[in-house]
Amino acid sequence: MFIDILITILGAALVLVGADKLTDGAVGLARRFQIPELVIGLTIVAFGTSLPEFIVSLLASFNHAPAMSIGNIVGSNLFNTLMIVGFSALVCPIVVSKGTVSKDIPLSLLSAIVLPALALDTIISQSGSTDVLSRGDGIVLLGFFVIFMAYSFSLAKGNGFGQTEESSEPDMPMWKIITFLLLGLAGLIGGGELFVHGATGVARSLGVGEAVIGLTLVAGGTSLPELATSVIAARKGQSAMAIGNVVGSNLFNIFWILGCCACVVPLPVDGIVWTDFAMLLLANVLFWLFARTSHRVVRWEGGVLVLCYVAYIAYLISQV
Repeated sequence: MFIDILITILGAALVLVGADKLTDGAVGLARRFQIPELVIGLTIVAFGTSLPEFIVSLLASFNHAPAMSIGNIVGSNLFNTLMIVGFSALVCPIVVSKGTVSKDIPLSLLSAIVLPALALDTIISQSGSTDVLSRGDGIVLLGFFVIFMAYSFSLAKGNGFGQTEESSEPDMPMWKIITFLLLGLAGLIGGGELFVHGATGVARSLGVGEAVIGLTLVAGGTSLPELATSVIAARKGQSAMAIGNVVGSNLFNIFWILGCCACVVPLPVDGIVWTDFAMLLLANVLFWLFARTSHRVVRWEGGVLVLCYVAYIAYLISQV
């Protein structure tokens, strides 16, 4: 177990360094091409920080571990919405634009509705004796992902370009932007994998079940890139990137990752119950309500989100 603990610590350190470099590179890219930071967060940063979830969930699908695969995504999105937004707001209150409140966060809320609608067959459609994400469900999820990407690029192509704030800082050289992006992604992915490997080893040595591992340690580990990236972006005053990273990652996780995994092999929904999906829906509703009140997520609201996540983890542990 001692080696697993060391691997976990090393992975966390790599993730923090990677997040710092990725944020710098993404901000440099946004300024150089006058792309809104929100769009960069929704696409490039979100895709990069979601790679650990993609790798872990895809491997879990191939290894016939659906509880780990789906639990990783549900747990990651809960971690994103409650812990990352909450902790980022505790570090520095997050400013949320009107467009994000009216369009982007509702997309994340939509994903939290679509997933259980497709996965909980015995409750929603009463069409079978087991709950499963079929290949048809996977195609539906990928269809939503295409719509999301079309929206993101229309945002950049339409009112997005040229709308960034003027900055006194000189444009970052392109070679430096690419270097920071590559180094950041390498640190995030490599560190995330090390963290998951170490944390999973510790959990299994303590006899924790697969579903709980997916919802907690694996989800938290694969979400470390989003946590580090959003917190550092918030600390640097890049609120749009912090929010865009969370919303984009949530959408990538459900629509792209689970869509791909379900198309590869149907995923029985084992160990993930309606209360987990209900918590995911509640998290997104709270996020939207807090963001729309004053177009800011302030410190006390961030504290509420973090406490909700802590309470959920305590509930899961009590059920073991």
